[in-house]
Amino acid sequence: MEWTPSAESRLKEVPFFVRPVVRRKIEGLAVEAGKSEVDEGFYESAKTQFGQK
Repeated sequence: MEWTPSAESRLKEVPFFVRPVVRRKIEGLAVEAGKSEVDEGFYESAKTQFGQK
């Protein structure tokens, strides 16, 4: 799964010890949504879906 540079930089704001789990969950949502790339907009909507601000 490809990530845009802006989405990748937002992911780096997540603590390193949970980052792999967050990445897998967001990529899973992207696959379900039929996306081939995670952009910053999708990252933000996925984060909101998980109840994060």
